[in-house]
Amino acid sequence: MSDTSNYYGDVVNVNGGEKVVGINHGTVLHNDGTAQDAELQAAVTDLTRLLEELRPELTPDQARTVADALPELTPDRAALRERGMILASVSQIAATVGEVGRPVMEALGRLLALLG
Repeated sequence: MSDTSNYYGDVVNVNGGEKVVGINHGTVLHNDGTAQDAELQAAVTDLTRLLEELRPELTPDQARTVADALPELTPDRAALRERGMILASVSQIAATVGEVGRPVMEALGRLLALLG
């Protein structure tokens, strides 16, 4: 019999610890419990900026829809997944304005890819 141990992946030994919650693999947990990361934050910031730039090209109704959507764009994965209709509305508006809406469509694609 050998005393050799082979470990593959994470190994955690806890001896009498308190409030042990597991392994943090780089995700930042904020006090409100929502996991946020820099890539998602950047995607939301980029989309918000592009939508602001697109607003002068929109009809009043389209601009109102975008204005209503902007506060809903937060770097919170769960919230964004629940707000799929808002993202779909923004996507439809960007598609209808043609080439000028393409950067918004691309930013939406990047954001949706992050949401998985």
